[in-house]
Amino acid sequence: MQVARLSDDAAWETFKAIRWEATEGQPFCPRCGCLKHSFIATRKLFKCAGCRHQYSVTSGTIFASRKLPIRDHLLAIAIFANGAKGHSALQLSRDLNVQYRTAFVMAHKLREAVAAETAEATLSGTVEVDGAYFGGHVRPENRKEDRRDRRLAENQTGKRRVVVVIRERNGKALTFAFRSEAESVETIEARVLPGSVVHADEAKGWDRLHKSFTTHRINHQESYSDGEACTNQAESYFARLRRSEMGVHHRIAGPYLAAYAREMAWRENYRRVSNGGQYAVIAGAALTHAPSQVWRGYWQRHQPVKGAA
Repeated sequence: MQVARLSDDAAWETFKAIRWEATEGQPFCPRCGCLKHSFIATRKLFKCAGCRHQYSVTSGTIFASRKLPIRDHLLAIAIFANGAKGHSALQLSRDLNVQYRTAFVMAHKLREAVAAETAEATLSGTVEVDGAYFGGHVRPENRKEDRRDRRLAENQTGKRRVVVVIRERNGKALTFAFRSEAESVETIEARVLPGSVVHADEAKGWDRLHKSFTTHRINHQESYSDGEACTNQAESYFARLRRSEMGVHHRIAGPYLAAYAREMAWRENYRRVSNGGQYAVIAGAALTHAPSQVWRGYWQRHQPVKGAA
């Protein structure tokens, strides 16, 4: 789709077709579901004939209460879909010619929308589990004699978090952020169905998994795969996340770490889908997702919102 060449009217029609795909682009009231309506052309609003509610093409979606033209939202989705390792808010702000704050919130709304697909997902069969730590960097002192062992707890910032990936062999990946790997065991038990076989490395945090699953452990100091245990597909997810951090965002941590982790899981899950297919999935997810309780009015609160992770 040549989004950049779309007129505002054409973009509005495109949004309408995506939003109400089930009724072939025919609008229906988000409150009562009534198909009968009148159209207020000057404001491009629909007025329900049943409950008299006025609604727009983005009412009740992740883009509700928008200020940007619809064309810019379509373009943002296209740009977001094209980033194999993600797309930074600063670059998006330049591409759309909007403020950084606007691009930051828009990108996070798209991350929230695509992540909703696996919000309640469970995995089964052969499942790989692994963890990687992000954030909490402690800059070493200039002089060698002033440096401290940054591996010790007393010399750390306390901001370091572990991203845990649960990946079904040749299937979907689910991600979560915790303070330690041991904290993730309850979530793994809830998201992986009984009877599944879990592959993990020798980290102590995974010892509790033996109680709930048949497990195969691999010592990475000796090999990456020993013919019985292997976590290479989980490791491939972290390769994408690390490169996203180093090459695109440069720093992903704090209350937003889990959001970036879920975005990379989505990209890993859809890596075999064409750009056009990814565009359709993101647009559909955004226009069927309810208004964000985290990112709506974000900058008016002037502080990270609880639940942004």
